[in-house]
Amino acid sequence: MRSFKKTGAALLTVLVLAAVLWAADLALYPCTFTRNDVHAVATCTFDDVFVGTSHGKMNIDPETMGKVDGRTGHNLCVGGEYPEDVLYMVKLMIEKGHAPGRIVYEVSPGYFVREKEEGNNYLLFFHEFPLCASKLSYFRASVMKRDFRTLFFPWYEYDLSYELSHAGETLKTKLSGDYSAESFATEKQKYHENGFIERYPVDAEEFEDDEADEWFPEDIVEKNMESLREIIRLCDENGIGFTAITTPLPDQVLEEAGEGNAALNAYYAEFFEEAGVPYINFNYGTYYGMTDHTIDSFTDLDGHMNGDAARKFSAVLAEVLLDGAGGNAR
Repeated sequence: MRSFKKTGAALLTVLVLAAVLWAADLALYPCTFTRNDVHAVATCTFDDVFVGTSHGKMNIDPETMGKVDGRTGHNLCVGGEYPEDVLYMVKLMIEKGHAPGRIVYEVSPGYFVREKEEGNNYLLFFHEFPLCASKLSYFRASVMKRDFRTLFFPWYEYDLSYELSHAGETLKTKLSGDYSAESFATEKQKYHENGFIERYPVDAEEFEDDEADEWFPEDIVEKNMESLREIIRLCDENGIGFTAITTPLPDQVLEEAGEGNAALNAYYAEFFEEAGVPYINFNYGTYYGMTDHTIDSFTDLDGHMNGDAARKFSAVLAEVLLDGAGGNAR
């Protein structure tokens, strides 16, 4: 009897601690636009889902594309999104019965030449998954290997004093199932319900002293390519079209990092050709002249466009994909 009481007390303690951690997570982990994005693709079926990095987030507007090609779409790109994250989001969409007709992967070299870094971006996607098999496999493959705080205190990378002061608002938003986009607007940008972030124009003089990053194929981390191969395989097995693109860069970047960019373009062109899927790089060949590369179209030297330039590019992208470069999209 005494042993049973001890076991019961220990179990009760574990349950209480779990409840406290759950409540703290509910109140202190902020509502991010990634919460909206993951909810959208896990509950709705789109013709196109765009994945990739902040270049895709700021440069691709599904609404503009829809006016050209008549397809529905959601922008699931975001800074900090590595191939591993995309892999499990594709698995999530398939598991939930909302596999898109096509995945359009925005390939940004910086996310293939380094491993996924620590920080709040590490949980950005996993945290928003509903409880399901793909979340559990995501946990085993990625999160379980991290600092214990990642699992038990997912809010630890955020400003605790700020989150405490907004805990009531956070709770209300989560408990009410509110996925409105208005709260994500800032002086520099606007988040749209389709996942597109519209950057407001910036005076080019503010970033003229920035230096362009340059990478080469030998810098690529093989794990990232393994995840990319798995994504392509998963799409093929589930009847999902797949197209890879690289969005326009400013001419200044193409000049300063020209050798690395050219080498990477050749590397990815060969990789995707061998994989049997299309790759469209808007910085080379015929595709270069279809878009604007002048510095005034961008908000930095990294390649993030302002809203007007992004909409113009999105219209061009839709036309290119409509003309047959988009592969076997359903």
